[in-house]
This record gives sequence, C-alpha cells and structure tokens, in this order.
Amino acid sequence: MDNKLISPLSTLQWVYRSIVKPNDYNPNKVSKQNLALLKQSILTNGWTLPIVVRPDLTIIDGFHRWTVSGEEPLFSMLDGKVPIVIVSHKDRAGNMYGTITHNRARGTHLLEPMKAIVKELLNDGKSVEEIGKQLGMKPEEVFRLSDFSKEDFLHMMVKSEHRFSKAEFITKL
Repeated sequence: MDNKLISPLSTLQWVYRSIVKPNDYNPNKVSKQNLALLKQSILTNGWTLPIVVRPDLTIIDGFHRWTVSGEEPLFSMLDGKVPIVIVSHKDRAGNMYGTITHNRARGTHLLEPMKAIVKELLNDGKSVEEIGKQLGMKPEEVFRLSDFSKEDFLHMMVKSEHRFSKAEFITKL
C-alpha cells in the first residue's frame, strides 16, 4: 500500500482547537442554517471527520467543523479539543488544491432521492419537526419534498406540534 495514501491517518490526534488556525484563502461559505445542521450532525452522529491541517496546524479542510467546535455544547463536550490529521504539501498551491478538492468532492443532493427519503421518514411515523431538525429543513421544505397534499401535510403538522396532556378535574377539599 502506498505510504502517501495512508500517512495522514497515522497522524490522527486530538488537539486544543485554539492552536488550530484557519487558512486565508478558503472560498467555501456556509449559511448559519447549515452551520447549525453541522453542529446537530456532530451531536447526533459523533465526530466522524477529522480536520485536515498542514504541519503548522493551518486548516486545509474542516474550517466549519472547527468553527462549530467552539460553540456550546460542543466545546465543553470535547474539552476544547478537535481531531486533526496532518497533510504535508510541497507548496501553498498544494494546500489550496487540497481545500478546493475536499469541498468540491462532497457533491450535492439530488431532488428525487431526497423526496424518497423524506417520504419514507414520514411514512415511518417521523414527525415533520424531527425531520426538519435532523435534516436542517424548514417545514415548508419537508412539505415540498413530501409529495403529500397541502391538507394532508397540514394535518401532520398539527398532529405533531400539538400534543395535549390529559384533562384533569381539580377540586378543592
């Protein structure tokens, strides 16, 4: 096996996030909504992807994971640390190529498979609220992907959002 391919994983370690620093060229921007989704993903799935850094601990890939790791409750849960792997490139161009290719290789979600997923989740009894939280969607987006009629969807919304407690009579003694 080529040592160059496996060597980054041999450097996996947890370090204090305060010693890791962003690069000065990342063209990737993420909305506040997607940052919240990233944070939720880490809380739900655990930390699954390390931050890729140069030997001087400048980020090549993972700026947004690094960003949300500084927010509560993640910061406390991680004791202020983040997982990193170190990649050495011969020059700044290699670092830039690494940043761009990591970002672009992640792809995009296609409409029809996303519709099938949302429909299956709803059919399995998952609430619109839960789907929205876990997938970072507003109720309107869940509706657009659900293929349900407006009336059926509104019924699901009302059903999932208004859970009333059992009525009780209170009497004075």
